[in-house]
Amino acid sequence: MKKDYFNDPDIKFPAYVPWVSDDDKKYVKNALEQNMLTLGPQLEKFESDFCKYTKAKYAIAVSNCTAALHLSLMTLGFKKNDEVIIPDLTFVADANAILACNAKPVVVDINKNDYFISTSNLKKNITKKTKAIIPVHTYGQVCNLDEILKIAKENNLKVIEDCAHAIGTFHKSKHVGTFGDSGCFSFYPTKNITTAEGGMVITNSKKMAEKIRQLRSHGMSRSLKSRYSSGYPWIFEINEPGYNYRLDEIRAALGISQLKRISKINELRKKAARYYHINLQNIPGIVLPDMVNTKSHSYHLYTIKIRKPFKLSRNQLYKKLKEEGIRTTVYWMPIHLYKAYKEFCKLSNVKNSSTTYDEILALPLFPNIEKKHQDKVIRCIKNIDEQ
Repeated sequence: MKKDYFNDPDIKFPAYVPWVSDDDKKYVKNALEQNMLTLGPQLEKFESDFCKYTKAKYAIAVSNCTAALHLSLMTLGFKKNDEVIIPDLTFVADANAILACNAKPVVVDINKNDYFISTSNLKKNITKKTKAIIPVHTYGQVCNLDEILKIAKENNLKVIEDCAHAIGTFHKSKHVGTFGDSGCFSFYPTKNITTAEGGMVITNSKKMAEKIRQLRSHGMSRSLKSRYSSGYPWIFEINEPGYNYRLDEIRAALGISQLKRISKINELRKKAARYYHINLQNIPGIVLPDMVNTKSHSYHLYTIKIRKPFKLSRNQLYKKLKEEGIRTTVYWMPIHLYKAYKEFCKLSNVKNSSTTYDEILALPLFPNIEKKHQDKVIRCIKNIDEQ
């Protein structure tokens, strides 16, 4: 097994180990032999393959999921003080992307019994300034999407789906990200497929896709291929200032190779999640996630809740598992707890996310996790219960 992320000699059982195969390395090596290392054929193929997999009309590869969110929001044309609603229990990328558009994140509570944005709280926070909603498919499971889409339609709001955890997650036989105006994916090393760093926007809007494609490369009106195919390559227009959010050929090649085995990756993750589920049942105070036996969960994470009468708190269990050489973590600290967002965000009642945050712990989960790794985690938790 590869070493722990931080080369901690006491950690024998890491939270995650990236799966980079020999085929992945061949794809990367072949890309390195090209004379064009950005905006080339690997990028075009990765985008094409992603369209085929998700059945989206357009896919635009970018440098990371935050860039995907930012560019999606940029197509909406914000005015000062426009608002975008996000759940409190999400990664800070959602808030950062909104702030980068000079808009205001409106942070609302999640439901009591799941990790998704509370629709009753959502409705209460819609104002004349509200422009969009960012629902999050937390941990790889489809959020309460139908309710959110209905509210958005009734209030003429855009929907940008945060699919960072959700490649391989389907709802009503359609891939998530194809329901809203766009879907934003992450290929960070811990995600179900990785390009080391990287992201993707999918959309069915030609206008949105064209604008995002321009904005990811400084706002240039012509692609690199187009500029060198005809005319003078240094002559192009900038209709709107953009960003350097490109995904290079090396990472695109890795994405092509990883995407080829996404079904196998997700099946292995599902199998590991089921193993936890079977072996951690009926422990007082350990609340297990729902195991969905359909395509509506990509099993990015297996997150438990720790409550009384379990003998340890969440933080105490984290420390105990670490002492046993097991690395776990929490996804995430809620937005309202960060100093910066208290100043820049509009906050509502976040009672449920506060309670949930104190209880959640993500157990080690990755495609090639060994049974002995999971057994060690299971044994440690059971031993605490039996003491």
